[in-house]
Amino acid sequence: MMKTMKKWIALPAAVSLMLLSACGSNGEGTGNAEKSASAPSTQSPPASEAAKPELKALMRLGPNFEKDPIAAMLEEKTGYKVNYEALPVDKPEDKLNLLIASSEPYDIVSTGGDSSSKAIYADYAKKGALVDLTPLIEKYGKNIKAALSAETLEMAKVDGKIYAIPTRSIESVGTSLMIRKDWLDKLGLQVPTTLDELTAVLQAFKEKDPGGNGAKNIPMAIKGDVPMVDNIVGAFGMVNDWNDVDGKLIPRAMNPSFKDYLSYMSDLYKKGLLDQEFAINKDATVKEKFTNGKAGVIVLHWADIPQIDDALKKNFPDAAYVYIPALAGKDGQTGLAQSSGFDRITFVPKSSKHPEDAIKWIDAKLDPDTFKNMAIGLEGTHHTFKDGNYYPILPIFNDERGSASNYLTGIDEKNYPIYWQARVRKDERLYKGWEALNKQQKPEAFKKNPLGLAPYLPDYSKEDAQLGQMVNDYAVKVIVGAEQLAGFDAFTDKYKKAGGQTSYDEINAWYATVHK
Repeated sequence: MMKTMKKWIALPAAVSLMLLSACGSNGEGTGNAEKSASAPSTQSPPASEAAKPELKALMRLGPNFEKDPIAAMLEEKTGYKVNYEALPVDKPEDKLNLLIASSEPYDIVSTGGDSSSKAIYADYAKKGALVDLTPLIEKYGKNIKAALSAETLEMAKVDGKIYAIPTRSIESVGTSLMIRKDWLDKLGLQVPTTLDELTAVLQAFKEKDPGGNGAKNIPMAIKGDVPMVDNIVGAFGMVNDWNDVDGKLIPRAMNPSFKDYLSYMSDLYKKGLLDQEFAINKDATVKEKFTNGKAGVIVLHWADIPQIDDALKKNFPDAAYVYIPALAGKDGQTGLAQSSGFDRITFVPKSSKHPEDAIKWIDAKLDPDTFKNMAIGLEGTHHTFKDGNYYPILPIFNDERGSASNYLTGIDEKNYPIYWQARVRKDERLYKGWEALNKQQKPEAFKKNPLGLAPYLPDYSKEDAQLGQMVNDYAVKVIVGAEQLAGFDAFTDKYKKAGGQTSYDEINAWYATVHK
C-alpha cells in the first residue's frame, strides 16, 4: 500500500493557480500538443477501434503492466487498450499535483483512500479539476451500481455529486500481539487473555528469561512511532483513533482512558517489561529482536508472518509463536481494530479526453465474470473451489494473478472478500495468522473504525495528521518518563486548541445524523 499522501493538502500556490487555469483549458495539455504536432493518419481506423479509444491510466502502484497477464486479459474482456503508469513510491503527491495542474490527459487516476487522500480528492473536486461522474454512472454504470453499495457511492460524494469510484477496504483485523509460544511452554504458562495475565507473562519472561538472553532480555518490543499498541489499547476501550463513548465519537487525547493506558505502559517501561529502546525502534528493528530471540512479544501484521517465520526458524528451529487473543481490561473492555473505509479512490480528471469511455471501462471491469477473472483467475487454471472456499493453484496463481490488487477501481463488494481469501491461502502460515485474528476471535472483539466511511470532513481532514502526531509524541514522552501524567489535562487542552475541538464538533455533528 502507498503511504498516506499528507502533503497533498497544502498545494503550493503556483500549483494551485496552474490547477485552476488547467480546469478551464478543456484538457489542452502537453499530451494534446504532442498529438497536434503528429502527422494525420491517412487511413481511418476500424470502427471498433474508433468506438473504443486507448485510455491513459495513472495507478497507485503497479507491476510491469506491459508484460502483466492481467492487463492483457482486461484488454480482451473490456475491448479497451489501456496505457498504464504508476505513481512513484517516493513523494507521489508531488508528481500527481503537477500532472493534474498541467492538465496531463489521464483518463483514470487512482489514489489512496485515507482521510488525507479524501481531503485532496475533495479539494480537486471543489476546484473543478474532476469530472462529475454522477450522470455517467447513471448512464453507463450498470455493473458499478450492482457491485458498489449505495452507502459506498454516497460516501464518495462532494457537494452532492460523485466524483470518484471508491474501492472499499476488506473489513478484517491486520495486526495484534504475537508471542513466543515455546517460551510460554517452557515456563508452563498459558497464552494471556486479560491485561493482568499479559503483565504477569511479561514479568515471568523478564525474571525467568526463557530465551536465555540475560541482561539483553526484552519481554515486549514495540515501534517508537506507534506507541498505541494494538490489542492493549482495546483493553482500555480505545481501539481506534476515535471511539464511541456514550453516543459521541471521542479522540484518544480527550478520552479519560488514555491516561489509564499511558499509566499502564509507563509502568511496563519502568519495570523493564517494555523494550527500553522502544522510542528509537523501527519496524525492522522490532522484527529483528523477535527473530534473534531477544524479544518475547511484538506487534505483527499477519502478512509479515512468512518473513518472520523463516528468520526465526533459521535461528531457532523449534520456535513456536501464536497471536494473543483480544485482551480483556479491568472493566471487561476488549477490541481489535478492524479495517473499514476506502482502500483507494479512482477519479477522472477534467483533462481526460475520454471520460465516458473511462466509466465504460471501469464498468466493464466490474462485470461479475471479468472481475472474478481479474481477482483470482479461472477455475481449474488459477484456483480451485471447495466447500465454499477458493484455493490458489501455485505457482500460476502468483505468476498470473499476483498483481490483481493494482488494477482495482471499485470491487464486487459482496464477493471480493470471499475471492480475496484465496490470496491469503497462498501460504499456510499466512492463512493461519489471518484466521487466528479474523475467525477465532469473539465477534464482539471486532471494532470498525467509525470514521472509515465518513464523508469528507474539511476540519478533521486538515488537522488529523498533525493531531495524530501530537498524540504519539506525547505518549512516547510519558511512557519513557520525559513527561509526567500530572500534565495530562494541560495536554488535552493543548490538543483541543490545536484543532482537536474543531474536529470533535465537526465529526459529532455528522455522527449525530448516522448514529441514532
